[in-house]
Amino acid sequence: MAEGHRAVSVLYQALLTGLVLSLVTRRSEEEAAEFVFQLFRRQHLEKFLPGLAKLGLDRLPPAVACAQYHFLSNQMGGVKTEYAYESDRKAWVRYPPPRWIWDGAAICGIPSRVNAAILHGWHGHNGVSLGNPRLGFVCTGQTVDGHPGLEGYYLEHDRELAEDEHVRFASEEAMPEADPANAPRLDAKAWPAERLDTVVARYAMEYVRTALPVLLGLLGPADTRSVLGRAARLIGMQYFDETARLLGIGDSGPAAFARYLAALAAAQGEQVEVTSEPGRARVLQKGWRLARGLEPLDPAAFEAWAELWHGALAAHDRRLRLAVTRAAGAVDFAITSR
Repeated sequence: MAEGHRAVSVLYQALLTGLVLSLVTRRSEEEAAEFVFQLFRRQHLEKFLPGLAKLGLDRLPPAVACAQYHFLSNQMGGVKTEYAYESDRKAWVRYPPPRWIWDGAAICGIPSRVNAAILHGWHGHNGVSLGNPRLGFVCTGQTVDGHPGLEGYYLEHDRELAEDEHVRFASEEAMPEADPANAPRLDAKAWPAERLDTVVARYAMEYVRTALPVLLGLLGPADTRSVLGRAARLIGMQYFDETARLLGIGDSGPAAFARYLAALAAAQGEQVEVTSEPGRARVLQKGWRLARGLEPLDPAAFEAWAELWHGALAAHDRRLRLAVTRAAGAVDFAITSR
């Protein structure tokens, strides 16, 4: 199942990156930055305070708690991270290259403003959520600007910060060397390897889950269907080979693609039933975990998401047909020969 979770992570990570690039190139840098800001602010409001408690960090000094939270939560999702403690009022976090969110050559297409929207959406709001108006984040480098990683520190100032001071940029500063021996660690009993395998998939899924309502609010249903649907189809085509290899699927035909869909669905936490006969196969997915807690969503979100699987099928065997429908909460995939 670890390979399944990895395949889910690869697919949804690429979909997030592809979506942001689509907004940059087909809409505008401004709209892409606003999307990223809203995405990370929504994630922050849903996950930051519960995550601090879940990781046992909520009693640490605010700056230290924040830096350790970003170190641990991102590391659990498969992101390279480093941590350095200076004092109870100043602690660093760094995301060395390669950057998880802008995988591969995609980083060349991400404007500085779009990347900075991550910090404004999440990092700069930590003090607000903690009820500490003196806590801010100082960014000392962004990978998209050619620096050797996205890095910065949480600092508890001697005064309350204005709204525009929650995130500050200071590229003349640099993070001290991280000492892995002093980095925070997860409780191995609470977080065994099997649970961490699941987190890798959920981490990437949560970004796409959050993106659905954000996109609908920002673009409306028609443009969400167009922009997200196009990105999803392209990502499905581009990443089918890699994800199929991870899942051990090398043959062709309707039954093979049904096994592919079922394996990914199971790794996403879905219950599935698979039936097949010569020339056709069906996968019945009992729910749609990606939209859990978001219903009712405009149908455009589901239709755009379904393009991911149309793209994958085009790479698997362009001579096959796929119908993806949803009724009573279940998702029905029907694969047939033309």
